[in-house]
Amino acid sequence: MLWVKAFHLMAMVTWFAALFYLPRLFVYHRDATDATSRDRFCIMERRLYRGIALPSMLATIALGIWLISFNVDYYKSAGWLHAKLFIVVLLIGYHHVCGAYVRQFAAGTVTRSGRYFRVFNELPVLALVSIVILAVVKPF
Repeated sequence: MLWVKAFHLMAMVTWFAALFYLPRLFVYHRDATDATSRDRFCIMERRLYRGIALPSMLATIALGIWLISFNVDYYKSAGWLHAKLFIVVLLIGYHHVCGAYVRQFAAGTVTRSGRYFRVFNELPVLALVSIVILAVVKPF
């Protein structure tokens, strides 16, 4: 079980790294003024989303399910896990919104401002803090 937990944590760290960096790329992309830079950002965003964010999200979810399967009876009544899973579901939604923005940037149809993406970039931090506190402290 410790090996599964270790790989779950590595996948989660990789997923969060991608979720921290991808919206920052959106900020830079939105502020870019020349076609060469915009094209480069499209490539970077697509590769980060498809090559790192998506596989690490899937690994995090799969390994998390595997961890839960070791002690299903305990986790059925663990309120902290239910709260954590709710935040993970929100994070999966955030991940998919990022994918939609990757497609919008590639199509040149983004209407959001750089300021919006600066705020949007901070949302995974709130999720990470909440998830770590719930998983470590287990407040309920």
